[in-house]
Amino acid sequence: MTADAKSGVLPADGYAGDITPEQAARWLTSGDAVLVDVRTDAEREWVGFVPGAVPLAWKQWPGMAMNAGFDEGLRAAVPPGGKVMLLCRSGVRSIAAARRATELGIEAYNILEGFEGNPDAQGHRGATGGWRFHQLPWRQN
Repeated sequence: MTADAKSGVLPADGYAGDITPEQAARWLTSGDAVLVDVRTDAEREWVGFVPGAVPLAWKQWPGMAMNAGFDEGLRAAVPPGGKVMLLCRSGVRSIAAARRATELGIEAYNILEGFEGNPDAQGHRGATGGWRFHQLPWRQN
């Protein structure tokens, strides 16, 4: 799987494509796409968040129940004809959210590695990839 040389987008099944955290940061800064953080409210509050991202949980804690307001929230966040980048902890929930956004007629991209990346050999996140690992803008409350 190789990225389109011009766009930096990797092909994906069921949505517009996968992008790196760095590409997502460029699109966010330039206003080319809306960044929607699909992690739970608790994850954003305790682990950190991306300034300028729209907080819209795909599933909600406790119990990880589907967010019944996801479709409505996504339509409100992304202007007609716009594109959305979806971010979760490690890039799994955001794939499901990107597929749903596509079903809703929104051009959707998954952000690879997520906010925290995959666990390392010791089971810790943040050391092998992710938004924070790449030192992109983020804050913590």
